[in-house]
Amino acid sequence: MSEANSDNFYNYRVVRQFAVMAVVWGVVGMAVGALIAAQLAWPALNFDIPWLTYGRLRPLHTNAVIFAFGGCSLMATSLYVVQRTTNTRLFSDALAGFVFWGWQLVIVAAAITLPLGFTQGKEYAELEWPIDVLIALVWVAYAIVFFGTLAKRKVQHIYVANWFYGGFILAVALLHIVNSAAMPVSLFKSYGP
Repeated sequence: MSEANSDNFYNYRVVRQFAVMAVVWGVVGMAVGALIAAQLAWPALNFDIPWLTYGRLRPLHTNAVIFAFGGCSLMATSLYVVQRTTNTRLFSDALAGFVFWGWQLVIVAAAITLPLGFTQGKEYAELEWPIDVLIALVWVAYAIVFFGTLAKRKVQHIYVANWFYGGFILAVALLHIVNSAAMPVSLFKSYGP
């Protein structure tokens, strides 16, 4: 297949969407990080507003940099690499679109709930149970898109990059299930084991 035809063959739309949002969320996450770093020197920068305090913004910063920036970056690169190395379009364009929009919804929900103080209080697993359920749904869809593309590949071998991406997808799924296990007690509150 020639490079001229690859734009029509592969699904670069979702790759570009994730790449653009990786930059956006990277800027947002690092800006929040700069603000909370400045608050260590000048505590008055929270303006006595509870949702601008260090304790509420730090989880937002870490989640934005790790899951929003890092997650979008890894999803963009994995969905690009799996298509190019398998010589196959993504397993499902609709499911890939759901993964993109679902992940953005997770990030926006985190950006709203964490500064408001809705948190499980567990490091890197702060999000409350309704968002955790959405993460699980989006992550399963992501796995289906990635592994489904591998399954319908047009080349016999699987490039090593795809083994690493597959390992990352499975490891994050297991980590999320174990680390975010919680018993809901209300719409915005849950307690872990």
